[in-house]
Amino acid sequence: MEYFIDVSYDSLFHFGEELCGDNVEFIREDNYCILVLADGLGSGVKANILSTLTSKIISTMLKEGATLDEAIETIAKTLPVCHERNIAYSTFTIIRVDKNGHVYMAEFDNPNALHYRDGKLQEIERESRNIDGKEVLISTFQAQLGDILIAFSDGVVHAGVGRLLDLGWQYDNAVNFITDSVKKDTSPLALTKNILGAVNTLYMQEPGDDSTVCTLLVKESRPATVMVGPPVDKEKDREVVDRLMHSKGIKVVCGGTTSQIVSKLTGKEVTVSIDYENPAVPPIAHMQGIDLVTEGVLTLGKALEILKKITAEDGSYEPFNLKKNDGATRLARLFLEESTQVDFLVGRALNPAHQNPGMPISLGLKLNLIKELAAEIEKTGKKVTLSYY
Repeated sequence: MEYFIDVSYDSLFHFGEELCGDNVEFIREDNYCILVLADGLGSGVKANILSTLTSKIISTMLKEGATLDEAIETIAKTLPVCHERNIAYSTFTIIRVDKNGHVYMAEFDNPNALHYRDGKLQEIERESRNIDGKEVLISTFQAQLGDILIAFSDGVVHAGVGRLLDLGWQYDNAVNFITDSVKKDTSPLALTKNILGAVNTLYMQEPGDDSTVCTLLVKESRPATVMVGPPVDKEKDREVVDRLMHSKGIKVVCGGTTSQIVSKLTGKEVTVSIDYENPAVPPIAHMQGIDLVTEGVLTLGKALEILKKITAEDGSYEPFNLKKNDGATRLARLFLEESTQVDFLVGRALNPAHQNPGMPISLGLKLNLIKELAAEIEKTGKKVTLSYY
């Protein structure tokens, strides 16, 4: 079985700073993914430059086939040790996971990363290696479906220093909180936001250190194909519907006219649900062979609002609810949690209703709406393709 690594990462900036002293680089290739979390010395511009250089150099070199030793030697020569404090200018955590679930991890002076299986914290065997004068902890292990990896910078461990907690949160307390969180929700996005929300609270909304959390979930590859709107050329209807029906994974149809086209060509009846969980969102429908049938641009617009709120980098770490069953929330849940890749089949035929001057202007901008949706989904590390008809 080939695995997909679902990833989420976010940071709290040191209070009063416009730039974060932590930096994360994430690279996804066909056969593997690499995540590098670097924590620059201090905070602000200097720390941001140091962490960015560290994460960029390491991730790029590893992607191009360099060994860890070569990458660290390059970092050592580029970013020498601070002579005043006798500590490295930047610490880092490297996590590489291939499509078969094999994990390679290297950690230098960051808090130890965590590995969960079935909600239980697993022990990671680490071997200490001296690479160009730096003691780096190396670990390799085989991940399984549903495994979770969580890495974080020391700002998480220090949360609350001088405020709610004299000595800060401390590593063991942070691990206990994260373990409880994993038992409640395995969504990488939810876990990342939940942990940073607790950190922000301990800092009383004024973080005394840059704090970053990275969460990786090993899941089965499950692409989603979303047909939105009818093709300009009706002769293309059969081609697009066939592409949808023969696609692997999740199948979604958005739009009343679109669902009628699919129904006509497949012979499957469309049944509209009478349940209105959210009066602001049109009801969903049901069709055999299709996982989700929704109204078109209104529902897509609402789904986009949900995605923007969740992925916003505005310092908000409030819990979000994707358990509702209205069409917009179900689409957002599908994009964020259920799918591993999203392929949009976008019909460019004009809908007369969307040209009505009395209708919201967003309805006349379907193509831009889809592009915005794609951009938000890509923020979560997923691949998105757009095919126009």
